[in-house]
Amino acid sequence: MQDLIERAAQAIRRARKTIALTGAGISAESGIPTFRDPGGLWDRYDPEEYATIQAFRSDPAKVWRMMKDFTELKTAQPNPGHYGLAQLEQMGMLHCIITQNVDNLHQAAGNRDVIEFHGNMRQVVCMSCRKLLPLDEISLDTLPPYCSCKGVFKPAGVFFGEPIPVDAMYRSQEAAQSCDLILVIGTSAVVYPAADIPRVAKESGAQVIEINPEKTDLTQRISNFIIQEKAGVAIPQIVAAIKAMAS
Repeated sequence: MQDLIERAAQAIRRARKTIALTGAGISAESGIPTFRDPGGLWDRYDPEEYATIQAFRSDPAKVWRMMKDFTELKTAQPNPGHYGLAQLEQMGMLHCIITQNVDNLHQAAGNRDVIEFHGNMRQVVCMSCRKLLPLDEISLDTLPPYCSCKGVFKPAGVFFGEPIPVDAMYRSQEAAQSCDLILVIGTSAVVYPAADIPRVAKESGAQVIEINPEKTDLTQRISNFIIQEKAGVAIPQIVAAIKAMAS
């Protein structure tokens, strides 16, 4: 694997603009189960019953009871993969992160430019006045929680049936079209429209490097190569290799 680590490090050093697309795999290393894997949230709750915007509108208290069970999201901390990406940004070698995750861990690790494609479940938004607050600033003793305007607070993540935030969609497309290297980390790239970002980057002339323990649909069709390792192992090694090349 070391030759692939060094190959990735060289590519990042040479790139004019590197971006990253991250998925559930990087946060799984922080103890947040992926939604679809065994033991994940959808093993415990039917997404059709709990994760659509229609379900929330019809019974917000029921959906909030499910959210209270999602304790891993509240206690999780960034792992070496998150911190490695933050280091790359601080070194001037990572332009931005496009994340499908809703856990705020990239920001907690120190990344400043994070495009949240699916929103952020550590925040809440009022369905009436659109006020945005940190989740830990509201009480969940009575469900659903209400805003001072009497509107219902909803988790600020994107539910099934809701559109991707316009700004996130626009900025992601612009980043994919203008980068010359994209790191695709911890995502199977099957959930659209996020899964289209590597293809857009590739068609715009970018090199695509995957970091994932398992091969994905991208591996043969889109990626230049894959580092089959966890992000928390591979990314710190890439950062170390870049520093060694610069010394």
